[in-house]
Amino acid sequence: MPDETGRPLRADAKRNREKILSAAVRVFAEEGLDAHLERIAKEAGVGSGTLYRNFPTREVLIEAAYRNELAKLCDAAPRLLADLPPRQALRAWMGHFIDYATAKLGMADALRALVDTGVNPYAQSHEMMLEAIASLLDANTEAGTIRTDIGPTDLFAALTGIALASGKAEQRAQAERLLDLTFDGLSVRP
Repeated sequence: MPDETGRPLRADAKRNREKILSAAVRVFAEEGLDAHLERIAKEAGVGSGTLYRNFPTREVLIEAAYRNELAKLCDAAPRLLADLPPRQALRAWMGHFIDYATAKLGMADALRALVDTGVNPYAQSHEMMLEAIASLLDANTEAGTIRTDIGPTDLFAALTGIALASGKAEQRAQAERLLDLTFDGLSVRP
């Protein structure tokens, strides 16, 4: 990950940035727009100067936190496919999708405020997710483990529905049951 000059970040700077982004997701989810950036810095275990050096405004921090969650979700697809059989990779990624949706739901007010400023944090997010889903479906189709009549937009719609119905942290058990139901529906029928 490069800094604003294009140079790669030092390992400690990269760790601090990741800690700030994770703390921002948690704090914005808990407190919404009233979240104090000093609390985010404290939760991340960094000074306010470190936070502001990386994220000079609240809007920059909100956008970076959202994009980081999106990147974690999309980057998980190739990693899971490298580590697990295609079917297990797909189901694990579906769980990651609910993690992402829960974080996004928690940050909804902050993201809406960001959109109101004219910034579109969602630019390219739909395409990135469809690409990740397509790679998982393609690997499973090639392995013969799922139906061939389900496309990335179909699975995205199903996962979005589950996230909207059961995307809160306290609904995770229900979300997992719905993911299992959807996953079973993808299976090849004898």
